[in-house]
Amino acid sequence: MALSTLGTPDLSLAEAARLAAGAGCAGLEIRVHGEVHVGMDHRAARQALARAGVEAACLAGYAKVCAPGEDEPVVEELRALIGLASRLGAPGVRVFPGGDAPAGPRIAAVLPELRAAGVRLLVETHDTHPTGAAAVRLVESFEEPDRVAVLWDALHPWRHGESPAQTRAALGPYLAYFQVKDAVGVTDTTPVPPGEGAVPLDECAAALGDWTGWVSLEWERPWYPGLGPVDAALRAAVGWFQQYAHRSSA
Repeated sequence: MALSTLGTPDLSLAEAARLAAGAGCAGLEIRVHGEVHVGMDHRAARQALARAGVEAACLAGYAKVCAPGEDEPVVEELRALIGLASRLGAPGVRVFPGGDAPAGPRIAAVLPELRAAGVRLLVETHDTHPTGAAAVRLVESFEEPDRVAVLWDALHPWRHGESPAQTRAALGPYLAYFQVKDAVGVTDTTPVPPGEGAVPLDECAAALGDWTGWVSLEWERPWYPGLGPVDAALRAAVGWFQQYAHRSSA
């Protein structure tokens, strides 16, 4: 279980790491924002994680592999994120689809860096490719799920009509990461603590089955300023994760 620093905009990386550890999390999903950037001193960040006793579960970048325009700016942004993930010890980099331009040439251009760094590119079920069926089409042609795969955000496939079972089946071996989150409903995506909203998280747990990988809580405080601190949502997410982990090991 990990906590995304999207939910802790008022905390430093070290403070977020201590909060995650105190809640029973093993990792921190590190958002590329503020003190975390491609030119940062990664040694201090790694020391902060080590002192808290958590790992870097993922680097949450904002590159868009399908963004309109020329390939090179996207490729350079991906390379910078891969390098930062490697320096921070993060096994994956989250990116968005973000358009309808072909992602294949851009991903292919950074495959050598992904292989050399041992980092996995994670395309999130988001924006223009919100379902598992849509997102997996961006990565499956490479036939390298250890290097190019999908991050399943619990909210977006469901609100676009894809059940958790359908998402899991569509992703197959390309499922690399799961973000647990809940919301008021399909049209009102205001976050609520896991278990208090309409997202079928029990169905997600059943669909995940015995899959083992990072699960993180994404609490979107920067996009919903009225949200309270992450603490209640984190407790609920850890409780959901513990139930899921128990089921998967039974």
